[in-house]
Amino acid sequence: MGENEEQIVMPGDKLGIIEQYVPGEGTYDDDGEIKSSVLGNVKINQKKRIISVDSKFGKPALLKKGDIVYGQITDLKPQRANFNIECIKDNPRPLALPYMGAIHISQAKRDYLEKLSDAFRIGDIIQAKVVKITGDNVDLGTVDDDCGVLKAMCTRCRDFMHTTSKENELQCNTCNKKEKRKVSLLRKTFSQNI
Repeated sequence: MGENEEQIVMPGDKLGIIEQYVPGEGTYDDDGEIKSSVLGNVKINQKKRIISVDSKFGKPALLKKGDIVYGQITDLKPQRANFNIECIKDNPRPLALPYMGAIHISQAKRDYLEKLSDAFRIGDIIQAKVVKITGDNVDLGTVDDDCGVLKAMCTRCRDFMHTTSKENELQCNTCNKKEKRKVSLLRKTFSQNI
């Protein structure tokens, strides 16, 4: 591969060996072989002996502490709500990996919460903040006012719910059942845009 040669590579394509180059951005070392991790153009810095791939589509989104994410509650336990992370707020790129997170009862709201089911239910669409990432474990929180339930369905008839005059209370559009949730202040804006 020449320095000025414009070559398009796909993920997994062999670019060289570690004796020739140092793996740069968009590449990885696979047992001594340098391979592309993204679709893009090969870039070689002959002076520093670095080979990299400049992605045509940018880098995939990776989670980091402090990110605001959207997702859905998939399971509810007494102390934890499991959460399927769908995307990062204000980031149009898809996530690099499918992420699952969890909201501990102590991270659901500022005040004391006796039951996690008073904050969330399975199927709720949530905005949450990434509190900690340890390996595959993503801890989330909804303590901030803009975090919490954005869209919810009634547990009786599965119709969508709207806010009431009471704080953190939703009411079904069809059967009028009232349920407690940790509601995001952004809920009204979000509901109008969906």
